[in-house]
Amino acid sequence: MKFKKPNFWDYKKPNLFAYILLPFAYIIKLINFISKKEKIITEKIKTICIGNIYLGGTGKTPITIKINQILNKLNFKTAFVKKKYHDQEDEQKMLSSYGKLFCKNNRINALKDAINEYIDVAIFDDGLQDKIFDYNITFVCFNAQTWIGNSFCIPSGPLREDLKSIKKYDAVFLNGNGENTIEIEDVLKNIKPDLKIFNAEYMPLNIKELDINQNYLAFSGIGNPDTFLKTLKKNNFKIIKTINFPDHYKYSNRDITKIKETAKNLKAKIVTTEKDYYRLNKLNTEGIDFLKIELKITNENQLINFLNKKL
Repeated sequence: MKFKKPNFWDYKKPNLFAYILLPFAYIIKLINFISKKEKIITEKIKTICIGNIYLGGTGKTPITIKINQILNKLNFKTAFVKKKYHDQEDEQKMLSSYGKLFCKNNRINALKDAINEYIDVAIFDDGLQDKIFDYNITFVCFNAQTWIGNSFCIPSGPLREDLKSIKKYDAVFLNGNGENTIEIEDVLKNIKPDLKIFNAEYMPLNIKELDINQNYLAFSGIGNPDTFLKTLKKNNFKIIKTINFPDHYKYSNRDITKIKETAKNLKAKIVTTEKDYYRLNKLNTEGIDFLKIELKITNENQLINFLNKKL
């Protein structure tokens, strides 16, 4: 699915379009409420779900990878679990490069495979809205910059669930580039006073391999391209041209040729995200750099204690 979120979703206040679509948002809420299922309790394996209630671009995949790394250091045998979507092969390839991945057309079968291989902890990348599982730990990821957009639910806004649904989840990650999150934390604490809140900041891992003294054309097809650009600029990249594609966009040879021609005319180098680079697959990637990032958790020791206590 080629999805590019409407600009009005991220307005601080809902506009006319948001209000026009509001009846459809209520219908979707009602359908979700009616379609509640009996939960599956898994005793043979521990489960963690990292998801979001804001559609796209919240940093859940980097957080999934980070939690996997932490649990490995704590001697847990872990694996990623993900529902298979043909337009999300980039995330699947990225996860499999960091650990064992079980990816099936439904999450139940993927989890069964993890159980059969005696995995201690299954880490779900996405799946908060899959009501069939009774996860041991649930994390909700937010982008500190976009937060909850106009605060309305799909299709009036970017939310999969009302913000008040945060009550049923265990913890929150506020991911970003050092934004002040005090106001956001206050809002969350008013909804659920005992909610665990963790902060994380995007940190480049391969910046020494890139020449930041050169001009760059930056392109991406991700849920929140503004965060990628902000990370580049924060690390002194000279971005003279940006090209944004829909989330999970499947690039063609024509796209890459056009990007390279544009960069050549501008006398600029090319940079994209790690996730986009995986999506280029067998296309000609010569001359295309990617920024490898991780989310550095500022209160990581608190997270480790939280994981140990819950698992």
